[in-house]
Amino acid sequence: MASLEDKCRDRKAELDQQTREIVQWHFGDDTGCEFWLEKKKTFDFDPLKDVNCFDDLKKFPLFEDDWLRGGPMRRWVPQPLQNKPIYVFETGGTTGVPKSRVVVEDHWIDYELFSETLPDESFPKGSNWLMLGPSGPRRLRLAIEHLAQHRGGICFCVDLDPRWVVKLLKKGKVEEAKAYSAHCIDQAMTILSANNDIKCMFTTPKLLEALALRLMDEGSSVEESGIKGIFCGGTEFTQQWFRFACEELLGPNVYITPTYGNTLMGLACGKPFDPADNYKITYYAPQPRAVVEVVDFEDHKKLVGYGETGRVKLYTMTKELFVPGFLERDEGEREKPHDKYPWDGVSSVRPYHVFAKTTTVGVY
Repeated sequence: MASLEDKCRDRKAELDQQTREIVQWHFGDDTGCEFWLEKKKTFDFDPLKDVNCFDDLKKFPLFEDDWLRGGPMRRWVPQPLQNKPIYVFETGGTTGVPKSRVVVEDHWIDYELFSETLPDESFPKGSNWLMLGPSGPRRLRLAIEHLAQHRGGICFCVDLDPRWVVKLLKKGKVEEAKAYSAHCIDQAMTILSANNDIKCMFTTPKLLEALALRLMDEGSSVEESGIKGIFCGGTEFTQQWFRFACEELLGPNVYITPTYGNTLMGLACGKPFDPADNYKITYYAPQPRAVVEVVDFEDHKKLVGYGETGRVKLYTMTKELFVPGFLERDEGEREKPHDKYPWDGVSSVRPYHVFAKTTTVGVY
């Protein structure tokens, strides 16, 4: 058996190799996308010659999210992918032009890799899924459907516009927001009651809580509805809520796994549940396709120490998207590598304290 130290060294070598390949791809004259080929002209270094390992990505300026607001979207598509069917997925968008990402197959690949981390006893192959989360131009909608199909099941979806919820909350219309949440739960209840044999589900913490309480009001429970496994994501997935969900909402026979993800990164998996952790949630990015660092609040090129607090910095390195360092609107603590995920993790992810007062969470 390889030691954790050996695994970490192997994964670091794999990450350096991925970095070299992806930089060559996105900046190659015959393969690069219009955006990076143009941006290359403004750099004081040559990515094709001067980027030989992951640490060399610090030579790039920070990625700016405004670059993703508006088109033309094809400037992000590498030349060999231009004739493939292309998706556009949006993120945010409650004010102004939303950020958009072009995708060809990344959402399929990301969720097939995530599928390998799910325990089959809680997410039985061939089972049908309920997608109780955002619909519309969101990556999640198609990604969860692909996950269900990849595992041999059928995905049932609700109609949910998270932007409407945020608008209501910003206007102080709390009762209307609650009514919209109830409307979404109504749809889920209808699907669960229609003999669809659903055993697996994706949802957000707030919606899971609302669904569990509605089932209790009707003399049932999440377990009695047939659900065996839930994967759940959103900023409201805190250590305290995790305990509450396990002990009060779900019971011992329903498995729940936390995830941290977004349209740029894909999906970071939660560290396997360990009672000794007291429900602490640690996430590990899907390296080498994406990397998460926890960096100093004043110097984004400097990692904080293990256990220390910093801002989340994201790198994405796939053939479809290259993000050489983007400061997320989140903060957390840097965590040591784990045997299952032999690279750095981040725990207790929460909104970046400078932005936290102005962030409206909505259904998440």
